[in-house]
Amino acid sequence: MSGGVAELPAVRGKLLPGEPLGPFTWFRVGGPADWLFLPADLVDLQQFLAALPPEVPVTVLGVGSNVIVRDGGVPGVVIRLAGRAFAGVQADGARVTTGAGALDAAVARAAAKAGIAGLEFYAGIPGTIGGALTMNAGCYGAETKDVLVSAWGFDRAGVRRDFALADFGYSYRHSQAPADIVWVEATFQGRPDDPAAVQARIDEITARREQTQPIREKTGGSTFKNPPGQSSWKLVDEAGWRGKLHHGAMFSPLHSNFMINTGEATAADLEGLGEAVRADVKAKTGVELQWEIKRIGRAQRHG
Repeated sequence: MSGGVAELPAVRGKLLPGEPLGPFTWFRVGGPADWLFLPADLVDLQQFLAALPPEVPVTVLGVGSNVIVRDGGVPGVVIRLAGRAFAGVQADGARVTTGAGALDAAVARAAAKAGIAGLEFYAGIPGTIGGALTMNAGCYGAETKDVLVSAWGFDRAGVRRDFALADFGYSYRHSQAPADIVWVEATFQGRPDDPAAVQARIDEITARREQTQPIREKTGGSTFKNPPGQSSWKLVDEAGWRGKLHHGAMFSPLHSNFMINTGEATAADLEGLGEAVRADVKAKTGVELQWEIKRIGRAQRHG
């Protein structure tokens, strides 16, 4: 995007030019956003989208747990729904309504506290509800489509759009909802249970993650989707890529579907490793691994 701040609408939140995005991602890599917008509240977000020139690209970034921001940065405006205005969680009976900026794990804990079962799996997903809606996030045998009732957000023009579960057309790690929706809120259906029993299951999921996943590394969660009837980690492992260093990036010795930045990798190094593994697995097995991690932005820095 060219030109100055005068081209963009006035905001009450923060609108930061050239803001580095690496610190906002788990991999800690990537170039800057042309503009990073941190809206003050729902009205600020809605008014900004309504007034933003339609040719300006918009990208939503959650907590950056499942994304590689390319080294050239992200064109247009990156929106991050941070703060209390977007992270509220409320329980009503066996339903939970939550802001799109809420951490999945926080939603699981809030449900447990309210004596609501069925959302425990969110304790094993290191992202936000907005991301969960977008990709039908799930783990340990459950996914978003199993508990979602409805959700709403703003489209690119700032118009509120409401979606029932059926409108998402969910499949494995995929939604058919319009890609330009900035998710604001979702409602989930659980079932009544003893709070201590729900919390115990959350503790079990958390312990399992810590034992089997490199959660304290610079990682991005599952790198590839599981092909039908197969496990990506096993294909990566059998192709010989577990723990093999590639320009500062590698697939974790602990879990070979988790890519990690050992400290010196660039976004290009991480994406390059993923593509090298995809090519190798395809050559050896005929299976074409599909990325689960999103790669966004420009491949290289301009100027």
